[in-house]
Amino acid sequence: MPRITMTSVFVDDQEKAHRFYTDVLGFVTKDDIPMGEHRWLTVVSPDDPDGVQLVLEPDEHPAAKPFKAGISADGIPFTVFGVEDVAAEFERLRALGVTFTQEPAPMGPFVTAVLDDTCGNLIQIASPAQP
Repeated sequence: MPRITMTSVFVDDQEKAHRFYTDVLGFVTKDDIPMGEHRWLTVVSPDDPDGVQLVLEPDEHPAAKPFKAGISADGIPFTVFGVEDVAAEFERLRALGVTFTQEPAPMGPFVTAVLDDTCGNLIQIASPAQP
């Protein structure tokens, strides 16, 4: 049976994305390999260093920028990251200057919030709703 080992997020600047995803969101670098003009740059959760890797993928393919702009303009998150407590993570990230397009809100069995990753993407954070 297949399993998810990597997924990508298109970024407009790998160095800026790396700083945001590590220094602000708290991921840690897994791979950082020069690949000509760009890098093979992945981050992982510090709680699961051998888990799913997030590739910080340059958005230079002709379809990437219009795709990112379209879903972002419609307020659609590119991906979802799980957190223990959305309200607490919202406060932590907001104190670090992160811009949110949606404050914590109940969504059925989850609480979600949506942030701007500074690289052209909206990212949703989610945690189970408290009973």
